[in-house]
Amino acid sequence: MSLPITPRTLSRLAAAALLLAGSASFAQPKLPPPEATDPVARGVMAGFPPAADKRVTLGNVLAYPNSRWAFHHMRELGPTLAVSRGASSHKPFGAAPVALGTLSFDTGPDTRSTVEQWQTNTYTDALLVLHRGRIVYERYGSGMQPQQAHALWSVSKSFVGLLTAWLIHDGTLDASAPLSRYVPELAGTAWADATVQDTLDMTTGVAYTEVFTNPQSGIHGYLRASGLVPAAADYTGARTLYDFLAGVKKEGEHGAAFRYKSTDSEALGWVLRRVTGKSLSELLSERVWSRLGAQEDAYYWLDGIGTDVASVGLNATLRDLGRFGDLMRLGGKLDGKQIVPAAVISEIRKGGDRQKFAVGGPNVRSGYSYHDQWWIAHDADQTFEAKGVFGQHIHVNPAAELVIVKLSSHPVPDTAFTHTLDRAAFAAIAGAVRRP
Repeated sequence: MSLPITPRTLSRLAAAALLLAGSASFAQPKLPPPEATDPVARGVMAGFPPAADKRVTLGNVLAYPNSRWAFHHMRELGPTLAVSRGASSHKPFGAAPVALGTLSFDTGPDTRSTVEQWQTNTYTDALLVLHRGRIVYERYGSGMQPQQAHALWSVSKSFVGLLTAWLIHDGTLDASAPLSRYVPELAGTAWADATVQDTLDMTTGVAYTEVFTNPQSGIHGYLRASGLVPAAADYTGARTLYDFLAGVKKEGEHGAAFRYKSTDSEALGWVLRRVTGKSLSELLSERVWSRLGAQEDAYYWLDGIGTDVASVGLNATLRDLGRFGDLMRLGGKLDGKQIVPAAVISEIRKGGDRQKFAVGGPNVRSGYSYHDQWWIAHDADQTFEAKGVFGQHIHVNPAAELVIVKLSSHPVPDTAFTHTLDRAAFAAIAGAVRRP
């Protein structure tokens, strides 16, 4: 049986996460012991057929800890489309192991953690550390295997940002043009006069909220439209992404302040498909995945009419995400060959307006900006990140020649909840690999 963390409890945990993001004075919510949520130990989906109380379906994924199994089995729960790695051989990694598991770091005034404890306590499914392109640490949990793709959730947005910035660089898109120039169907929506850059940086004025704790929040309609949450038979809202976007109206001024919204990424996905005549799966395969030396196909989750879900729908393996992170670290180069134009990576890394971010960004990410769908830390090491709900990370540290990929199934649907702890772990790892 599932532990007693239902969607209602999950919402309460999300609320606690939002409070904690604003103030460290709030008590931590009580989370289930990580070892009690392990899907292998619990026998989830084991047997032919699995026992009735051990089955995971799309309808019960949010009954935690079912997600601990589901997040690396999404293609078994609904429609997906492959992002082909192409016919070329995958690029093997070198190895230079470092004993990072026992590395300890400060987590508070009087507390410390090891890297292994941090992984356990943040419900990590897989962790990869690359230094100068070589594997120094790799670990899998929750029954996840190296060949299995994991749900990336909002890390998907950073791939949309990269592709959009690339098309701007090519001259296919004008960053200052309204989205309705490219998709006339958006003329009656919030994006009628929102520029491509407004949308990339999530500074649009859109009447949409992303609050899991509010049943009336737009996030719930969005998830139903994407097919990630099953809609009841009597549900009268949008059942496709295109229909959902067509109903989103403007609220406020474009370009004034950052506010995180998955709908911006979906609107950009529509633009990308329209101007290229290709699905996101085809476009990402053509421009990146087939040239990356990937070991496995990635895949996108599809809505009810076969639209790849731009904002949260991408799934990929740990090592292939490491390859992608290293491509970003090296300014778009792979084995000395320019795969992504260096100017595109430079544009992403320069970051956005930090004052606009301060208006609507989480307090725990003070000093950050959000630019081209990437999180930019503006720290001494010039780190930048792709982040996803439930604890997904691609952390790139150019100064330390480091890439960390962390895939998780945390009970709290907000990366801000563990942000301070995760950043402390990333910094400790950076310090360790820098040592002679």
